[in-house]
Amino acid sequence: MEGIKEKIPMILAFIVGIVICVAVFYWVENYNENYYAQIDNTKIEKLSTSDEMKYQYTLDCYTEKGNKKEIKFKTSRELKEASYLKLEVLVTGVHKWEEVQYNELPEEVKANYTQQ
Repeated sequence: MEGIKEKIPMILAFIVGIVICVAVFYWVENYNENYYAQIDNTKIEKLSTSDEMKYQYTLDCYTEKGNKKEIKFKTSRELKEASYLKLEVLVTGVHKWEEVQYNELPEEVKANYTQQ
């Protein structure tokens, strides 16, 4: 019986460690936030790589609440100047992006751009 009592703290620490790992993994996989950006082709860098993603943009992006953040993301082609993007950003970076129209931008984001 004494052997089991000595192992209980170790077993509990192991279980707590697994729960923490699962929680962190879940958060990393499921945390995402949408950002909005306007394409500025002066902020593009051509990458010398054999990868499909040949260009990298570094743009000022805004959350739905208007909070600003500089975000880097890669594309396979040069994007249309002054177009608007909606970026889905995970903890690990931009997961996907799509072109949107000016009228689809949240009001707090529109305040940072002029309609083209």
